[in-house]
Amino acid sequence: MSSGKILVAQGGGPTAVINQSLVGVVLEARRFREVTRVYGARHGVRGVVNEDFIDLTQETSHNLELVADTPAAALGSTRDKPDLAYCQEMFKVLQAHRIEHFFNIGGNDSSDTVRIIADEARKAGYPLRCIHIPKTIDNDLVHNDHTPGFPSAARFVAQAFAGANLDNAALPGVYVGVVMGRHAGFLTAASALGKKFPDDGPHLIYLPERVFELDKFLADVKATYERHGRCVIAVSEGIHDAAGKSIAEQLAKDLERDAHGNVQLSGSGALADLLCDEIKSKLKIKRVRGDTFGYLQRSFVGCVSDVDQREAREVGEKAVQYAFWGVNGKHGDGSVAIKRTGFYSADYELLPLDAVAGKTRTMEDEFITASGTDVTDAFRLYLRPLLGSRMPDAFRLRGARVDKVLKG
Repeated sequence: MSSGKILVAQGGGPTAVINQSLVGVVLEARRFREVTRVYGARHGVRGVVNEDFIDLTQETSHNLELVADTPAAALGSTRDKPDLAYCQEMFKVLQAHRIEHFFNIGGNDSSDTVRIIADEARKAGYPLRCIHIPKTIDNDLVHNDHTPGFPSAARFVAQAFAGANLDNAALPGVYVGVVMGRHAGFLTAASALGKKFPDDGPHLIYLPERVFELDKFLADVKATYERHGRCVIAVSEGIHDAAGKSIAEQLAKDLERDAHGNVQLSGSGALADLLCDEIKSKLKIKRVRGDTFGYLQRSFVGCVSDVDQREAREVGEKAVQYAFWGVNGKHGDGSVAIKRTGFYSADYELLPLDAVAGKTRTMEDEFITASGTDVTDAFRLYLRPLLGSRMPDAFRLRGARVDKVLKG
């Protein structure tokens, strides 16, 4: 006899719209007569192993809608990266609680977790439907036009650089802004959408898809500074040399590593400081400033793309529909993907878990200029519809000069 129980979890870095996907699952599940309970795992996969669940069935629709509009992960998240043994422990819990549908909202690692658990259920002959719901500000899930969370983070980055550019124009110098992105540069590239006038910054954009050479970087900065009297630079935290070694790791004497052994990039301002020091010492430019956006771009309140909100809700809803109705009458596990149609509208598809799990998308060559320090119009056309409506604008004085009297 069916239990009608559903479990949903959130994993990885929080975003501005991940709760839309959560609420999409809960509210859509309520439409299905066979659903008896919708549980939420607190702090992702760790909550599954620890049997740390809350009953989302008891939440009011009104409160769920308020939570949906709130950034970050309402259930809590985790950075645990489950291996086979970890997933087997999760599967034991799912069996014990008679969970029949498991929805995991997250990025690459989350999709791989879903794949392993689906395999375990299949081998055990246990009736478990596993659906991965996409989420990542890095925009690095393969076979997706884009992923929920990225548009809102990109909106923040574009607006932040527009503001940094205005500041830099008023008090000229060199500004370096370091943006999240270990392997994919989509978020750093979003800085270009803050430009309006030809001489606006960012004047230089450095992405992990291209090899970073310090001497070339300094030459670029020098040339730009001489041309404009100032220079605004967007840098991905994941920039690396020809051997693949991160620049932060090369320049810094002491850097932390995360649980997976990766150099800790996001939680440190080291790269911005190091690049600023290089500019000051090698180019002798006095006014040099650096910022690390760090975690600000992930869940910033009040800077959310309405397109992102809508699509994040819909991927949660589609996940439930795929789980109960299947695709063309065929039922199976999978990963929900966003597909672009027309100039801009979104459709959805259920991909095989093997097609997405453990794979990383990087920026396509058509989005990066030949110089490697800017983005193309193709990228601007790709990103602009995702940023949503009512993007703020900036204007300039027309600057009608008055003739000098004393120094004429």
